[in-house]
Amino acid sequence: MISLQGPQGAVEHSGAASGGSVPSHAIWIDLNDPSAEEAAHIEEATGLRVPSRKALSEVENSSRLRRLKNGLSLSTPMITFDKVDSQLTPLGFVLTKDRLITVRFNDLRAFAEVKKRIGEGDGDCQTGTEIFLLLVEELVDSLADALEEMGADLDALSTRIFDFDVRAGGVAGSDKTPRRRDLALRRILRSVGRRGKALGKIRSSLLGLERILPFVAGECEHLLGAAEIPRFETLRRDIASLDEFEIRLSENVQFLLDATLGLINIEQNNTFRVLTVVSVVGVPPTLIASLYGMNFKHMPELDWAYGYPYGLSLIAISAIIPVIFFKLRGWF
Repeated sequence: MISLQGPQGAVEHSGAASGGSVPSHAIWIDLNDPSAEEAAHIEEATGLRVPSRKALSEVENSSRLRRLKNGLSLSTPMITFDKVDSQLTPLGFVLTKDRLITVRFNDLRAFAEVKKRIGEGDGDCQTGTEIFLLLVEELVDSLADALEEMGADLDALSTRIFDFDVRAGGVAGSDKTPRRRDLALRRILRSVGRRGKALGKIRSSLLGLERILPFVAGECEHLLGAAEIPRFETLRRDIASLDEFEIRLSENVQFLLDATLGLINIEQNNTFRVLTVVSVVGVPPTLIASLYGMNFKHMPELDWAYGYPYGLSLIAISAIIPVIFFKLRGWF
């Protein structure tokens, strides 16, 4: 889909199949998962090359930050902020003195918010650089919101982990069966893993924006107004603070991961402890039964009337004594 934004705030939609020309007042052209025909249409109308998804996915810095004949080509990975399964997709900018072309492959809240602000006349949108700054500000704000939400999720997850009763099976009042405990620990481990994965994607998004800003500020310094230069510096400081916050959250994720693995080890130790007790309890009765199972002719208890009850009692006592011993040691 092609979205055209002019300085008057009106948003128009154009398709490549319609063959319509791009209005001269359209300073922002937003391409959302464009087809080859749509990209060719914009290239023909503007004289600017629209980068493909493959080109925007390049990881080397020279491919993400490039000088064009009459502008800049920029790209960064951007998280989609999907709570179910967030993805990292490329986001591209083609910035010139008169126009901004954005290429994306998912709906991003920042783009809808900027279009809303332009439609309401909020902020200066007379140049592509001004719209670019608005977009980056909204993207940074979205990343900040995602990190704040992640921090709250990790706090709740920390409560779940450290309130987990291994012997009682997870949360108080839950089923005490080992299977339920195992499932509860698996769910916690998956939750920690998902948040660690999301933090990695947020980190990549922040790093991409962090590289773009000084490059644009340096290349477009002669085009920036007095009010725009401080905005670049503010954005750099905001991203730096988010970097620090993300590092603390990553450390928290690692801490919770270690704690969860510790709980799993405790659960495994409890299982091995039970097996150890069972094996130890079974050794003395087996020994006694083996002694009286020997085929010797002269055994005093063979002619004793109470020999059989005596042997059974001895076997039972030899099994009970280890149970009492381990009970006093707190193994049960």
